[in-house]
Amino acid sequence: MSAPAIQPPREVESVDVVLRDGSTLHVRPVTSADRSAIREFLKGLSPQSIGFRFFGGVDLEWAANWSVDVDYADRYALVATTGSEQSIVAHAAYIRTGPQRAEVAFMVSDDWQGHGIATIMLAHLAAAAERHGITLMTAEVLPHNHRMIDVFRDSGFTVKQRFRGDVIEIELPSTLSPEVLERFEEREGTAAVAAVSRFLKPRSVAVIGASRRRHTVGGELLHNLIRDGFTGEVYAVNKRARTVQGRRAYASIGEVPQRVDLAVIVVPAADVVNVARACGGAGVRALLVISAGFAEVGGAGARRQARLIAVCRRSGMRLIGPNCLGVFNTAPLVRLNATFSESAPVAGRVSFLSQSGGLGIAIIEAAARLGLGLSSFVSVGNKADISGNDLLEYWEHDPDTDVLLLYLESFGNPRRFARIARRVCASKPIVAVKSGRSPAGARATSSHTGALMTASDVTVDALFEQAGVIRTDTMQEMFDVAALLAAQPVPRGDRVAIVTNAGGPGIMCADACQAGGLQVVELPARVRRRLGAFLSAEASLGNPVDMIATASAADYRRAIEILARADVCDAIITIFVRPLATRAADVAREIREASLTAGGIPVAAVFMSGARMPRELESPTGHIPAFSFPEDAARALAHAARYGRWRARPAGSVAQLTGLRARRAGEILAAAVQGGGRWLAPDEVSELMGCYGLPIIQTRVVANATRAVAAAREIGGPVALKALARGLVHKTEAGGVRLSLSGAESVRAAAREIEAAVRASGHRLEGFVVQPMTQAGVELLIGVVHDESFGPVIACAAGGTSVELVRDVAVRITPLTDLDAGEMLRRLRTFPLLEGYRGAPACDISAVEDVLLRISALVDAHPEIAELDANPVVAQTDGVVIVDARIRVSPVSPTPPRPSL
Repeated sequence: MSAPAIQPPREVESVDVVLRDGSTLHVRPVTSADRSAIREFLKGLSPQSIGFRFFGGVDLEWAANWSVDVDYADRYALVATTGSEQSIVAHAAYIRTGPQRAEVAFMVSDDWQGHGIATIMLAHLAAAAERHGITLMTAEVLPHNHRMIDVFRDSGFTVKQRFRGDVIEIELPSTLSPEVLERFEEREGTAAVAAVSRFLKPRSVAVIGASRRRHTVGGELLHNLIRDGFTGEVYAVNKRARTVQGRRAYASIGEVPQRVDLAVIVVPAADVVNVARACGGAGVRALLVISAGFAEVGGAGARRQARLIAVCRRSGMRLIGPNCLGVFNTAPLVRLNATFSESAPVAGRVSFLSQSGGLGIAIIEAAARLGLGLSSFVSVGNKADISGNDLLEYWEHDPDTDVLLLYLESFGNPRRFARIARRVCASKPIVAVKSGRSPAGARATSSHTGALMTASDVTVDALFEQAGVIRTDTMQEMFDVAALLAAQPVPRGDRVAIVTNAGGPGIMCADACQAGGLQVVELPARVRRRLGAFLSAEASLGNPVDMIATASAADYRRAIEILARADVCDAIITIFVRPLATRAADVAREIREASLTAGGIPVAAVFMSGARMPRELESPTGHIPAFSFPEDAARALAHAARYGRWRARPAGSVAQLTGLRARRAGEILAAAVQGGGRWLAPDEVSELMGCYGLPIIQTRVVANATRAVAAAREIGGPVALKALARGLVHKTEAGGVRLSLSGAESVRAAAREIEAAVRASGHRLEGFVVQPMTQAGVELLIGVVHDESFGPVIACAAGGTSVELVRDVAVRITPLTDLDAGEMLRRLRTFPLLEGYRGAPACDISAVEDVLLRISALVDAHPEIAELDANPVVAQTDGVVIVDARIRVSPVSPTPPRPSL
């Protein structure tokens, strides 16, 4: 009886990966069942590819057996598969050649070479090798195998190469360094742009489920493609009709005479998977599934969506939807409108992502009504494949997009969003509405940090703030900000000047500006003199500049020009309330012309009338955003100014910390998670924090009162005695803390009191913690919760026993930059205490920032840390000390190398 086949471990290598052209492959560990498929794969390789791999001819039977001879530790192999039959198109393997050394080798089908497959498989092999204790990978390559040499050189790994006889020997570490991850992030971006281009720049579109009847989804979609002049080919697919809307109809996608780039599916949900399978067989590269009835309805719908995704993965197709409105691209060379909205989009330079199809229709109509031109629009629906992150990557490089708008209901990969958005916002503003200002996720509440995080979606706010994303509360506010940023420069500062012909609206505008953090500055005498030279004697020349009702259109222009040239403001808001003598059209024309010479100072206009906004605000040479009320303009400008401050600040960098013992920390955590998650013992916490140079106070853990007395005697001086009891979070409230104890009797008495109090609170005393008393200082809390979606979320707050009461907290997503650490502290209302409030000595703020950075590094490197509470962290004049800390650990699955789905 033969031995059972070795089964691959349940690890992360079985993933779908994205190639540089936007298509997908499946990468998984090889199994013995792959022997015949690998034999066919080897037969399809060219003699040159066989020669490069085996340095000459080879017996294919032997090569197939060798390819599946693995034990998933010392001999490890992966395959890449595609198509409905999951044909093997690539094989990669390593074989251990020493305790920490392995040789790697690759084979890629000739038809698939040049797509980046070998590079992706190298990263997955490296991740597996590192998990099995292999630190160095080697390869032997023939000198004229330039393509494989380039794979290693361009991988981002630090590569060493030397000639050895007739081959080049290559060495590289297995660790996925920041440089490797950065290179893969670049590839991820390239793949995303290519994938989205399939939807927004297709050369041909087929509407499967096209209908003769207008005002149906299939009818309206086909009509919009034709009406808006799509520059490519449009095909109607309807199995029951020969013509649809004057075009020949095909019974199936397979009958269409040319290969279709984009298939838009509007058939009933039950038929979608079969239609998708036919599209894959016909070589379609992108599916836009409008049909509903998938994961959004749960149960059978979710299973149907899983089958749809599987079909797309096997064929390499990409998917938008299902359950979406569609996409459009107004670029003149494309003119694609693959939506069923009855309103035609107005062309412009704003791109929009909506997670809600129904809202998408309202968005298109509102944009047209408000004159906000859209470059492209994507309704992502259930986000089964193409996500908002992919669209950000695309729009970052899209020359037709200046401003990005997002309506989000959830995040797919928030950490990737943060990386991309931070980069995009450096050149293009992102304005987002994130629905649901409620808890951002189910977080643990067994710590002070967990309690702080459950109050609201502070994590989303932190993510947006770090990345530079402008968050608005309403769609109207989003449109207002977009109108301003799409038409005017980003403000260089916070100073605003208000020009009005009515005092009341001017005061309202000033109040709204100040509430939004803008400065309504007093104008200097020289500027007031210049204004007074042409304005009425009754005009108010402060700020707001109230020119009163008799002001002419020319007065608006002259006032704007004077303010812009005087360097007294960073933005100007004009307000017009129509009097009897002055026409709104004339005022609009003068404001528009004045803005052209404003020297980069944004100008916004408020026209307070029920009539349509004057068309004279628009022209080919300039456009002034118009608002109905002063508060709307002020809020939009405040958002723009905050974005301008973010963009002008230094980028910050993740600190390169010294004195770290990451390997030892990993050993502590690996031992701790055996058998499941738990809270670390105090001595484990102390050693773990010591590995990252964190200044935790000297801590002795003892079993009983007698040993507590002995520990206090060894420490010397006053001590703190604390209860050690499982599940006891708030030790002070439970009577589990006694401070400033001196002498054996006081320690012994305190121990008895603590034991009684802990028992009364319903906990079982397991021992005591004895620590020296530390000098006074400012108490802070620094904590971390590992969010399922966002990863480690770090909070810094006013500390001590009243954390939840005060709720003075700043939150960031890790990893923190040096800039983030300083900003977190300065965001606290209690920050003046650190600077030395009312004559108190100033604390060592740089030491507190260092603690923040080291905790960030600790939790970012070790995802097993599910929760961390350091409270109090006492900031002192000459350093900082962590007086109490708790850490909960939990097993985690390894993360696959990017780019993967």
